[in-house]
Amino acid sequence: MKKKKGQYGYRDDSRKVRFILTGILLAAVLAQLGARFLTDSQAAKNILTVMAILTVLPMANMASPLLASWPYRTPPDEFYQKVHPYEEKCRILYDLVITTKEYVLPMDAIAIHSCGIYAYCTAKKIDVAKAEASLNAVLAANKLNVKIKVIREEQGFFRRLDSLKPISGSLDKGQTDLTEEYEAEVMKSLSM
Repeated sequence: MKKKKGQYGYRDDSRKVRFILTGILLAAVLAQLGARFLTDSQAAKNILTVMAILTVLPMANMASPLLASWPYRTPPDEFYQKVHPYEEKCRILYDLVITTKEYVLPMDAIAIHSCGIYAYCTAKKIDVAKAEASLNAVLAANKLNVKIKVIREEQGFFRRLDSLKPISGSLDKGQTDLTEEYEAEVMKSLSM
């Protein structure tokens, strides 16, 4: 079953799919270029060249996110087991790789709560304040007046999750606030 953005295991699943599709498209480009040598017709050679060029475009679109996210894998199952119980308190998104102009941010988990968005980021070389400012600008551009807090230490992330209050009693179990749902969709849209 294909994983969707925000589900645990998305990074590894997406990596496999992108790798396979990139390989298929690369094989198609090579076959089209190779077929040029099997024909004597200049018109056929021109058509095969144009086909190869047009096949390179989707291959590049598939390969660029693959290469950018290559170092980032799905966190171990133990991490998921530790985060999963907090889904009763807030909306949790897993395995996103969010891109800004300056950074590629591997977010192992993002907690979306009525009091803010808290993201556990495993990138080692980021300026947290600049990353937060960039992400907050994107949220503001999407008409959200919520702030995101990027947390790089796992213990700090779990301390923050522990401090969150459960979802208000005005919503039935299983229901979510529409604002939180929109925030989750915006966060997913920023991910590769």
